[in-house]
Amino acid sequence: MLHLHSSEHRRDFSPHWRHKMNPRVILASFYLIASVGFFPVCLCAQGRYAFKLLKDLFVNYTSALRPVEDTNNIINVTLQITLSQIIDMDERNQILTTYLWIRQVWFDAYLTWNTTDYDGLDTIRIPSSYVWRPDVVLYNNADDQFSSSMETNVVIRHDGQIMWDQPAITKSSCKVDVSFFPFDVQQCRLTFGSWTHNGNQMDLHNALDSADLADFVENVEWEVQGMPAKKNVILYGCCSDPYPDITYTLHLKRRASFYIFNLLIPCMMISFLAPLGFYLPADSGEKVSLGVTVLLALTVFQLLVAESMPPSENVPLIGKYYIATMTMITASTALTIFIMNIHHCGPEAQPVPPWARKFILNYLSRFCFVYDMGQSCASVHTDQPAKKGNNCTANGQARGEDFALKLHEGCSQKVKDQFNDDVSPTLSPQQRKEHQSGWRIGTFLEIEHGESAGASGETGTPRKESVKKREILVESQCLCHQQTLLRNVEYIANFYQEQKATQRRNAEWRKVAKVMDRFFMWIFFIMVFLMSLLIIGKAV
Repeated sequence: MLHLHSSEHRRDFSPHWRHKMNPRVILASFYLIASVGFFPVCLCAQGRYAFKLLKDLFVNYTSALRPVEDTNNIINVTLQITLSQIIDMDERNQILTTYLWIRQVWFDAYLTWNTTDYDGLDTIRIPSSYVWRPDVVLYNNADDQFSSSMETNVVIRHDGQIMWDQPAITKSSCKVDVSFFPFDVQQCRLTFGSWTHNGNQMDLHNALDSADLADFVENVEWEVQGMPAKKNVILYGCCSDPYPDITYTLHLKRRASFYIFNLLIPCMMISFLAPLGFYLPADSGEKVSLGVTVLLALTVFQLLVAESMPPSENVPLIGKYYIATMTMITASTALTIFIMNIHHCGPEAQPVPPWARKFILNYLSRFCFVYDMGQSCASVHTDQPAKKGNNCTANGQARGEDFALKLHEGCSQKVKDQFNDDVSPTLSPQQRKEHQSGWRIGTFLEIEHGESAGASGETGTPRKESVKKREILVESQCLCHQQTLLRNVEYIANFYQEQKATQRRNAEWRKVAKVMDRFFMWIFFIMVFLMSLLIIGKAV
């Protein structure tokens, strides 16, 4: 500001310098100072006129009535919404919290003036409480305090146009559909309208076809796809007058990356552990424990999803995936128990039925890549080559045994080999001399020397045997207690034969259980893969 009372300026305009300056130059200097704004007279005039304008406008003005000259006239209010930020989306309580800039424009018939009367002053800014304001509210407001708006100034133009910009944090009710969670798209509506004025008193108009998203702050969970605006005129049952409103529909798409990496992928990894329970050996004792552990882990994830979702009839997509996986794991655990019962059938088990031997052991085993009887410590079959047997029984039924000794009477005392001089190792010449007194006169000894063809095949059929008979004539004197010894040897041979038959049946049932394990393992792997592919397809 130019100080005219300083000593320097007094010296410039002193009588000593006045006769040296042209009066026209002095007048031009005053005009220049006034044009650039350094002259204090212009600023003081604007402030005085603004005060005078405010005093003149509100002499007979009231903010309680509609500012119209005729009560039949309609006030047109133009509404414009700017979405600044999505603060929160509460799916469980179905409440959307947003930060909005609300602009309302209307004309006040009593707040007009002539700019020439007030030194060209065309706009003023005063508190909004001084003027009449439209009672436009958010119909679906979910805020219990209704105090989220801020009292701001209004801008009044000389022609009566009033513009009111108001920032507000709104909580609106939003119907949340979680059917495709976490790949869902939500539509939340914000409906603005007058609370008391009908369409014959106040009308609402859209400033734009949609909300302004130029200053929107991106949300980490939701992606805004648009916010179109639509005007509606509704006739309520209580009143015959129309009530206009403007509805802004906010289209939101959830960003599913967080849920994919924290809920979906761990569930898929746990689900692929369920079929591996069939591959676990039955003798390990952990097949059922693995299924129960996986089931408990999925239950924990299911509870995490249920806590964040609203209690409704629409089950989320990820919830359906969890339920299907848990059902599959429950079925796999039940099948595992059934297969383990087959594996540990015990000695009282019946032979494998012919249809099971043909379908499971012949065809299904090849389809499931099971070619052996199962290599384990409990298996009775080995890969060793066939050996000549050294066992013998006397006066017994020796079916399929390596050696059979049969005693016949009516022969001389000498031992004659009708085939060759090679006898069984159990009846060496030295032993014959030592036990010559143990045989009765006229005893005929028959030796059946057998050789097995190998272990039983895949189908569990008995192994083939070739028997070579050697008849040896023994003349000795028999003792009475030898009959008891022969009966004991016969009992042991029969017991050993029954034990081998039981072991063969158990080996067949173990193979049946193993084939069923492999079959269900591939079935459940395919089911888990298809379910995972289905939920990923929903994401794409």
